[in-house]
This record gives sequence, C-alpha cells and structure tokens, in this order.
Amino acid sequence: MNQTELQKLVEEISLKYFYLPFRHEVKINNRMTTTGGRYFLNDHHIDINGHFLDEKYRSDLVGIIKHELTHYHLHLAGLGYQHRNRDFKNLLARVGGSRYTPDIGLRRRQVKNYLYECEDCHFQYPRVRKVNTRKYRCGRCGGRLKLVRRNK
Repeated sequence: MNQTELQKLVEEISLKYFYLPFRHEVKINNRMTTTGGRYFLNDHHIDINGHFLDEKYRSDLVGIIKHELTHYHLHLAGLGYQHRNRDFKNLLARVGGSRYTPDIGLRRRQVKNYLYECEDCHFQYPRVRKVNTRKYRCGRCGGRLKLVRRNK
C-alpha cells in the first residue's frame, strides 16, 4: 500500500464510521516501533506505522486508523481527545477502534551486558549496566557479588 492508497482508505473510514470528512494528510512513518500511529495537534496530520501496511495486518491497520481518527475528530470538535477522556473512550468504543497497538515484534530488547553472581548462594543477576560490587550485595542472602561475564 502506498501513500495515496492509504490516504483514500483513511478518508473512506472517516466517512463510513465518523460521518465526517478527513481533510488533512496521512503520512507513512517506517521509523515507528512501539506505536501504530500518531495524530499531530498542530497541523492535524496523521502518521501511520509503515509496518502495518502489509496485507496480513489489514484488520489491525483499520483499528489503528479508527483510533487516530478518533483523536482527530474529537480535537477538531473541541472535545476530550486524550486517552483518559470519557469522550475519547466512548467514541472509540462506538466505532470499534483499537485501544492498544498489537505487538508485532518491532520493540528493541535490552542486551544484558553483565552477569553477576552471589559468592554464597550462587544466585545470578544479569544487568545492562555495571554494578558497584563494593556497594551492592545479594538481595537474597546478603553475600558479596562477583562479576562472572562481561559482553562488551
């Protein structure tokens, strides 16, 4: 799906479910990883995560578009457009939009660079950052920690 097809789809969904036209621009943003879309208050355009444009995510894409259009139409109407507002929750439920973006495996995982082990109970502590072994001790038994592995 390209930019013009996405624009047409958003305009159709807006008319079909909200009975109001969408008069602004939809952009594809391939840099998004944790969100499906974003509505911009200043110029009213909508960004859609490019990873959801694949055919296998079509139902998720429609839910994401409904979610962003809910922000769009409520903001332009001067009503509560934020996630916590009752107006937003009611309209989103009425049109059947997604409350949350499904996880499709784009999130980054933190690499555990350090592995510490208690000298007494041998409990292991994987950590992203280095730990001061003079200051910190085992949380289970109070024993001393020693560095077992460093992955940098």
